[in-house]
Amino acid sequence: MQSPMAMMKKNKILLTLLPISALVLILTLSSLTTNVAKTYQNREKTPHIHIHIQKKLQIAHSTCEGTLYPQLCVSTLSTFPDLYTKSLPQIIAAAVNHTVTEVKASETDCSGIRKKRSLLALLDKRALDDCLELLDETVSELKTAITDLHTNKSAKKDYSDLQTLLSGAMTNLYTCLDGFAYSKSNIRPFIEGRLDNISHHVSNSLAMLKKIPGAKKTSREAEVFPEYGKMKGGYPGWLSKKDRRLLQSSVGEIKYDLVVAKDGSGNFTTINEAVEAAPNSSATRFVIYIKGGAYYEYVEVISRKTMLMFVGDGIGKTLIKGNRSVVDGWTTFRSSTVAVVGNGFIARGITFENYAGPSKHQAVALRSGSDLSAFYNCSFVAYQDTLYVHSLRQFYRDCDVYGTIDFIFGNAAVVLQKCNLYARKPNENQKNVFTAQGRDDPFENTGISIQECKVAAAADLIPVLSEFPTYLGRPWKEYSRTIYMLSNMEDVVDPAGWLEWSGDFALSTLYYREYKNRGPGSNTSARVTWPGFAVTNNATEASMFAVGNFIEGGEWLPSYGIPYYLNLTAT
Repeated sequence: MQSPMAMMKKNKILLTLLPISALVLILTLSSLTTNVAKTYQNREKTPHIHIHIQKKLQIAHSTCEGTLYPQLCVSTLSTFPDLYTKSLPQIIAAAVNHTVTEVKASETDCSGIRKKRSLLALLDKRALDDCLELLDETVSELKTAITDLHTNKSAKKDYSDLQTLLSGAMTNLYTCLDGFAYSKSNIRPFIEGRLDNISHHVSNSLAMLKKIPGAKKTSREAEVFPEYGKMKGGYPGWLSKKDRRLLQSSVGEIKYDLVVAKDGSGNFTTINEAVEAAPNSSATRFVIYIKGGAYYEYVEVISRKTMLMFVGDGIGKTLIKGNRSVVDGWTTFRSSTVAVVGNGFIARGITFENYAGPSKHQAVALRSGSDLSAFYNCSFVAYQDTLYVHSLRQFYRDCDVYGTIDFIFGNAAVVLQKCNLYARKPNENQKNVFTAQGRDDPFENTGISIQECKVAAAADLIPVLSEFPTYLGRPWKEYSRTIYMLSNMEDVVDPAGWLEWSGDFALSTLYYREYKNRGPGSNTSARVTWPGFAVTNNATEASMFAVGNFIEGGEWLPSYGIPYYLNLTAT
């Protein structure tokens, strides 16, 4: 038994501990009560969160319906805050803004590789330089699209402009990758994945554009190429009346801002000096007269040199000549004798030439990535890859194009009207191909339209015509799109008409058409039977490729002074 003293101590301890135990019990109960209350509160809030998330996913799924990459589209749109409060143009703008971030990250990748790898081959350095320039242009085009989407709530007016900008951005991405075609390094895999992902984002944005209410006018819903625009007086409408007068006037009647002359009688003796002296970001036409002579220089009209016009003394009189080629270590993109990127460029009365020769493979005479650019009474002379209609909207009238393999190629929305296309004598065992259109995505508004042109053999090919099969085109990319209409095809054209690129690649997805052509080469009885090719007598379908519809020429050509007509014919 415990002693009385021990019992007293024990009771004392118990009395001391009792208040503490009570306090602990009270605190525990209070904590439990609070947690239970929070649990009930969370249970009440959870349905609202689920409803919000569910609503966001529903909007994302609905908006992304019809895109080629719906999973990527939904996962991207689902990250945008307050998605349910945004209009469709605002959602697309947010998606494009997300893409800009990705493009900038890709620029950082390319720049890092360019700086860190001191032992890069020259071709790889040039290809990376191409990528950096192209990605920079892509950011610019995407930012312009974002501005258009925010300032035009319905985007009705700028629908075609938006398609053009996004199509141009996508073209830039694939051009970057094409620069590594002949590279022996492993650089391409380092940048290809991100660029493919970016192109998928752009594709999704292009698909979503079509859902903007009123974006496509009812009368144009069935058109294949509504993006080129309406014609006014035979010109695309984006040629203003002032620019049209410039192209129709005689050389002596034109007021020049600068004169280039090899003999020193002008302001400069080289074209590049005059281009450098021209104003940046001009909103008005700036005319450079290039007097007769052969100018051996590589000319680049960069993006900030807008609204420039080159006026020469005529085909064969004013010549710009160079000989860069892929065989000599240049990318196709960088091989051009003249490259124009600044928007609104016009040229008249000039021969653009790359004299590298048929053995040097790709060797470009002119590359245009200038939106709303136009060429009148010009000549483009080379062999493989003569005229690089790279991107955006372009118009060629009364021009001559000479070449062998794929000598009109690229991914612009381009119309050649009343031009002469001449196949030259290639190397032994080669085949001539007039066009190689590079449309990568079915939502791009691009293609090559050849209207009332002459399709013929050059003087050097005529004596040996039977030795070199010559074709109207082949599919460079999966959704290649080209039409010949109302043109005179001489016997240079192979009876099959068109040539495969590689096996059955793109034969089901391409869009090739022939409409009411004439001449011995226009006989279509032995043409290819590809799913994507057709001979059409439907004027409505053919008119989709006319200047008025295809490049919206009625909006920009009238000021350029170039003869043109909006529809299938001048009447």
